[in-house]
Amino acid sequence: MSKFYFSLWLQWALRVTVSSVLSAVFFSGVITLFLYIRQGSAQLSAEVMEALLQVFLFWFPLIWSISLLVALFRSLKYIFNRCIDGYELKLLECNNRDVIDVIGYGDLVKVWRRWFMLMIWFTGVQMILASGVIYIFDTHSSIFDWFSIYILYLFILLSGYVSLILLGGRCKKVKVQKC
Repeated sequence: MSKFYFSLWLQWALRVTVSSVLSAVFFSGVITLFLYIRQGSAQLSAEVMEALLQVFLFWFPLIWSISLLVALFRSLKYIFNRCIDGYELKLLECNNRDVIDVIGYGDLVKVWRRWFMLMIWFTGVQMILASGVIYIFDTHSSIFDWFSIYILYLFILLSGYVSLILLGGRCKKVKVQKC
């Protein structure tokens, strides 16, 4: 069973990572290109390329934050009805008996809210523990100097693993079945 959850989490983490990073790269690139064209399309020199890179690096974490939320919602659809190591997660109808074979995004809203709240709580706990450890062992910096979107993303991935395990117990519409 632990191999099932680890494989499920690994597939989920890969999907979330690829989806959110690629969309953030795309939209940051579009914004950078738009700003470059809007400013008159100066001839590309080392200084202009450096400025474009700085614009891109400014927009990337902002866009990634938004695309991560979208990727978290979209990725939940793909964890159901996949046979992994002899088990699969099934999404049930409102009567808690019939299995939904073709899952739409509308079917996921209630499940996603519960799953997302689990992830928020686990991420918050990780941040509190990390802040405490940093406060105890690092006396030279501010308490949140270490914090960034990239560290938050690692916390989200870790909390995603725990919340996938607890999803079947916390949500009555989700069951683990043998396949």
